[in-house]
Amino acid sequence: MLRRRDVFTRACAAACLCFAALASAAETSHTLDRIKTDAVIRLGYRSGAAPFSFREHNGTVRGYSVELCTRIAAAVQKRLGLPSLKTEWVALDADNRLDAVASGRVDIECGTTTISLSRYEKVDFSLPIFIDGGSVLVSAASKVGRFADLDGKKIAVIPGTTTESAIKRQFAVFGAKVQLSPVRDSVEGIRMLNQGKVDGFASDRIVLIALRSTAADPEKLSILDSDFSFEPYALVVRRDDPDFRLAVNRALVELYRSGEIDPIFHRWLGGFGQPGPLLNAMFYLSTLPE
Repeated sequence: MLRRRDVFTRACAAACLCFAALASAAETSHTLDRIKTDAVIRLGYRSGAAPFSFREHNGTVRGYSVELCTRIAAAVQKRLGLPSLKTEWVALDADNRLDAVASGRVDIECGTTTISLSRYEKVDFSLPIFIDGGSVLVSAASKVGRFADLDGKKIAVIPGTTTESAIKRQFAVFGAKVQLSPVRDSVEGIRMLNQGKVDGFASDRIVLIALRSTAADPEKLSILDSDFSFEPYALVVRRDDPDFRLAVNRALVELYRSGEIDPIFHRWLGGFGQPGPLLNAMFYLSTLPE
């Protein structure tokens, strides 16, 4: 039979081992370990989400969210002390973007994904990178100026998005009967609108502004003045890897704190106007102390 002091000593030793194991586990990042071993970071993007993420004809992936992810990759490379880090871009869509992150197919999703409580059940998010609201792009000739004017109309929307759920709630408030037509992406949405197959395309306002600005005749399209949703964008990361999320957030905070976010913003979004007070507040509030 062990003496009481021996029992106490062994119990303390066991506790120390447990705490050491927990501390080691807390310091281990599956994502960072894999990136360091393979010298590869896998970044997901949505091809039809300009100016946030898109693929050019020559295969180059570009955009506001894409550049943020590129800067994060450089910060991760520096942290890990890698002489080089290969970036693999993986095309995703609205349906598979969260699953791609949760399964480890990509390390970060770099697009226009809105933070939501239901999505937190599957993935995690970085600090916000942009704030937007949902609206509807319509034909200027339709004379539609308010959400109430869409009663009895057909509206294209990408299924499975926060835009879809928010616009359903909005129309329920007005008691409007609207037929929602699912589309694969914004390219298909504006094509159906131009062909007269739908009366409007619902999406985030910045996406609609970009679509209108690149249209053959922008004056033939208009965007409703009011928003029906609040859309805080963030980069998507895995739930079970807080150390990798911290590395992502550290890189974002450095961009915000140093002011390097300004040229990035103006390069991709400056053509749509200066940042509003809400967006400026988001950048300021995200400048966390070390």
